[in-house]
Amino acid sequence: MPDITTASVEYPANGISGTGHLARPDDAATHPGVIVIQEWWGLDAHIKSIADRFAREGFVALAPDLYRGQFATEPDEARKLVLNMNREQAQKDLVGAVKYLQALPQVAPKRLGCIGFCMGGSLTLALAAATPDIAAAAPFYAGFQPPAEELAKIEAEMFCAFGGDDAGIPLDNVRKFEAALKSSNRNATVKVYDGAPHSFFNDTRDSYRPDAAKDAWEHSLALFQRVLT
Repeated sequence: MPDITTASVEYPANGISGTGHLARPDDAATHPGVIVIQEWWGLDAHIKSIADRFAREGFVALAPDLYRGQFATEPDEARKLVLNMNREQAQKDLVGAVKYLQALPQVAPKRLGCIGFCMGGSLTLALAAATPDIAAAAPFYAGFQPPAEELAKIEAEMFCAFGGDDAGIPLDNVRKFEAALKSSNRNATVKVYDGAPHSFFNDTRDSYRPDAAKDAWEHSLALFQRVLT
């Protein structure tokens, strides 16, 4: 694996500043860019580690800090942070992150990938609907899926991962989402992991399922490598 460089960065976000964790290969070459969107816990060590993993695979990865320095370790704390988050501003932060990443001389091509988890999975779909600059998207266990008219705006090729034993996202909802993607002719693969609960990718939680996480990572990485490189 190549050496990587990481840094805390600040970027414009519709008149105010957004911040985030940037990870990139430690070389002088150009690389495709990926936005990594946090779970409801915030920009914690786990999300930063995912950005770092992408950097080791040859991507420039930016994980925006949508809570602006706050993060949670317990569900009640996380719930409060979600409720207090200004979703309109979060969307502006993400669009600002896209523009910042595109402007980096180390990033090419200028169409990006986006991956997100739980709340971040839903925001991944929203970001892909908001801008054609997202060419590939991997929403993981997105509990809120955009309405049909928003899904129809998504140009990105998608890999959508869900847990078969996710208590918060009934399988019927997943199948309805899959049907909506098909009816709008989106280029998307939906995969349900049998026996996997919500947040099965998070290796810092009891919900972690290594086999499902490994497979979902490989699918997401293959998508980004194929579409962005």
